[in-house]
Amino acid sequence: MSFLGACVVPHPPLILPEIGRGEENKISDTIKAYKTVAAWIVENNPDLVIITSPHATMYADYMQISSGDSAEGSFANFGHPELAFRVDYDEEFVQKVTDTAEEIKLAAGTLGRQERNLDHGTMIPLYFLQKAGYKGKIVRIGLSGLSNIHHYTLGVLLRETADIMNRRMMIVASGDLSHKLKADGPYGFAKEGPVFDQRMADCFSSGDFLELLTSPSKLAEGAAECGLRSFWIMAGAFDCLDVDAELLSCEGPFGVGYGVARFIPKGENVKRNIGEQAVDSHKKNMEELRKKEDDYLRLARKSLESYVRYHKHIEVPKGLPEEMINTRAGAFVSIKKAGQLRGCIGTILPVRDSLASEIIANAISAGTADPRFSAVTEDELEDLVYDVDVLSEPENIESTDQLDVKRYGVIVSSEDGHRRGLLLPDLDGVDTVEEQISIARRKGGISPEEKIKLQRFEVTRHE
Repeated sequence: MSFLGACVVPHPPLILPEIGRGEENKISDTIKAYKTVAAWIVENNPDLVIITSPHATMYADYMQISSGDSAEGSFANFGHPELAFRVDYDEEFVQKVTDTAEEIKLAAGTLGRQERNLDHGTMIPLYFLQKAGYKGKIVRIGLSGLSNIHHYTLGVLLRETADIMNRRMMIVASGDLSHKLKADGPYGFAKEGPVFDQRMADCFSSGDFLELLTSPSKLAEGAAECGLRSFWIMAGAFDCLDVDAELLSCEGPFGVGYGVARFIPKGENVKRNIGEQAVDSHKKNMEELRKKEDDYLRLARKSLESYVRYHKHIEVPKGLPEEMINTRAGAFVSIKKAGQLRGCIGTILPVRDSLASEIIANAISAGTADPRFSAVTEDELEDLVYDVDVLSEPENIESTDQLDVKRYGVIVSSEDGHRRGLLLPDLDGVDTVEEQISIARRKGGISPEEKIKLQRFEVTRHE
């Protein structure tokens, strides 16, 4: 087998003594572990090292592999242009992976705008690798907004390609853990932060890649992590293999989690078909969600499914609750896929003869007319999750003191009333009224300096 092993590493710039200027001593366990895995990689004498980085080019629907014969980069943005790197890419390997991905219809390859400069998520692992004596080629891969299975499948493909081409390959999954471990940290504290980091530490120490692959999206979002998709790709390389897993360090004194772990393949084990198990788990979860849908969610889903499959608007079904038939109200329909927003469209005030009609129209628009996304395809329908927010009539307010991000949504209007932006209440990552108003301003194209009028509203959320 050409696949030699893999490791998980973080990428804080201050880990480099030239940048940290002594602060790096606070993560001495991380540095020691980093040096250990770098030396281990070099000792295995790989032909190439694959580095997956959340700071390489990232697309919502495509996993980009860097092309060309070489790349350069430096830490000039961090005040240290003398910390510079040059690497050679394995063009033949990249081409083989790209060709195979196209054959199996996996959204991965060298398409899209190529960033010739190396990112810090790649350069920090390179710093330790080159210090340890590595002089071989690399392959740099960016992440995407695609599902866990897409990333995992790419990992499977990387290993298969290495076997076919007889390339001795190691994978370095670059990625930090939670960014929300401390209230006085750069990103603040969230309860999901330490929970996510403990889950990752458990997965890394046990080699439980099913737990890794099925990490709840709300947990990852709340923790503001940046490495999970890197870890998914790495896990895919171990599909149907036993693994010797070792967690070398896990710390977060600056409020961001840094984990270092290494994994060694130990022979075939068909019971570790983690990708298939994750797909089965996802199907069961979706079946359970469908069973729990109320009339609002079911109507939104059936509306979009009918339109995508048959290009038809459904009629208002019989048997709906009276408030959906006899009430008029504004409503927003939000659609998510793999934990990521896939579309959101709504009406502040009712424009149709019933709430049910409002939901039908807005569900179709959310899936097909949100300008931020391409239209939903039939293949995606079974993976979509819906939220429906029914809005109260907006009321004018005079002060931000009358807002509460958990209870009230906000409408920010320009003084002339020609532009306005709306933000729903109780959204992940929006923790203060100031953030809420700032985002609503941006959505309405209203600059921070402009005078504004404020309105608030409440929602009844169905999720």
